[in-house]
Amino acid sequence: VQLQASGGGLVQAGGSLRLSCAASGRSFYNYGMYWFRQAPGKEREFVAGIGRTTSFIFYSDSVKGRFTISRDRAKNTMYLQMDSLKPEDTAVYYCSVSRNVYAAPKESFDFEYWGQGTLVTVSS
Repeated sequence: VQLQASGGGLVQAGGSLRLSCAASGRSFYNYGMYWFRQAPGKEREFVAGIGRTTSFIFYSDSVKGRFTISRDRAKNTMYLQMDSLKPEDTAVYYCSVSRNVYAAPKESFDFEYWGQGTLVTVSS
């Protein structure tokens, strides 16, 4: 089982990036899928989550209104469209999955798998 995060890169403040998280090895059709991020010297923090359907979508306050999470259940893939990026969005972004749906989870919750992370750097 593997979660492959991709799409990170270097972008100027105000720019956009689209992250992808492709799952392989098994289906996460009925799982909640999540994005976390970890900046240098800081703890990993929740960014966005999406449940089995789009009825359950959650964002941290720091990204609400700028980031959009989505998923293609048929492709076993999740996305994070990041607009109006700020230097404080600079971090390694990780994807994860859980059998449960949480509005504001922490890293210590019951996440079964983690992707390897993709680095997003926003220059001022």
